[in-house]
Amino acid sequence: METASTPLHDIARFLQRLQWAAVAALVFWLLWVLAPVLTPFVLAALLGWLGDPLVDRLQRAGRSRNVAVMLVFSVMSLALLVILLLLVPAIENQIATLVRSFPSYRDWFMTTALPWIETRTGLELIGWLDLNSLTELLRSNWERAGGFASSVLGYMSRSGFAVIAWVANIVLLPVLAFFFLRDWDLFVARAASLVPRKYLATVSRLAQDSSDMLGGFLRGQFLVMLILGVMYAVGLWLVGLDLGILIGIIAGLLTFIPYIGPASGIIMGVIAALVQYGDWKHVAGVLAVFGVGQVIESYWLTPKLVGDRIGLHPVAVIFAVLAGGQLFGFLGMLLALPVAAVANVLLGFAQERYTNSKLYAGEAGSIVFEQGRDDPQPERARE
Repeated sequence: METASTPLHDIARFLQRLQWAAVAALVFWLLWVLAPVLTPFVLAALLGWLGDPLVDRLQRAGRSRNVAVMLVFSVMSLALLVILLLLVPAIENQIATLVRSFPSYRDWFMTTALPWIETRTGLELIGWLDLNSLTELLRSNWERAGGFASSVLGYMSRSGFAVIAWVANIVLLPVLAFFFLRDWDLFVARAASLVPRKYLATVSRLAQDSSDMLGGFLRGQFLVMLILGVMYAVGLWLVGLDLGILIGIIAGLLTFIPYIGPASGIIMGVIAALVQYGDWKHVAGVLAVFGVGQVIESYWLTPKLVGDRIGLHPVAVIFAVLAGGQLFGFLGMLLALPVAAVANVLLGFAQERYTNSKLYAGEAGSIVFEQGRDDPQPERARE
């Protein structure tokens, strides 16, 4: 009897797995198709999730949910408004300075950087990048360039609706963020009601671990980016760079990408110092600013504010962000770290189950560590 039912059981299990694979493929396809529409909803959900712990804390202090939501939403909106009011004029002024300084950068690149590279590599680059040669090349391919320009203009005219959609998304974002912030606990309760009761405790634990890990990482990383951006901008401004504020802001934002961010800031700062002053004293000042910033980040900011909350190697973080952007654009970049954090928690849970299994520990049973002791003593689990 048992032997006859085994093939049917295997077929049923295969069909069930096939159904789950079909559901996963459908979700993947919907994310790819609806990425532009889902972007403001995902971003608003992230904002609501980040602000919910503060709302809960205010509720525990005796305030109602609506009052707590209004306070948190007002503080978040005010902080964003202050940042925009401070950054937009500064960035606009820095971009105007960059435009005025462009001839200096072009001359330095043609008369200093390229000859230096040619001397050490033996390559002839100036002839290829000469302005007259580029003009003649453009003139010889004028018809092709004109066709390309027509294609670009046609695409821009056809993309007018996309621009309107982006503006609508920006206007819609604060409205969605408010509702996510207000009803976050309700959304969580409804999601929990769909989990089979048998797995509710495990799913709740994994969800809480993922939320704590990712929330701590994002909040800490944002503070690190903000502090380093201000430090780099002020430091490069004190060194005397005309574009110091812009380079500092970009370097602070790129801090999110390990190793690549600081290296990019150093390269931009060194080039700006060489173009503006042409001496090694200001280059040394730029290196000192980024050196001090890296020491503060490595020994105080990151351990204090971020720590190892996400548990992912920097290479994995870079891969997750780039892969998400390649698959789903900006939506994929927003979802990259949450998905990576959940995957990391699931892998940790799988490892825990594996180390407590007979396959790992043998027939004698799994090894269980008593919690709450400084020096845990292993004991054999009962069969």
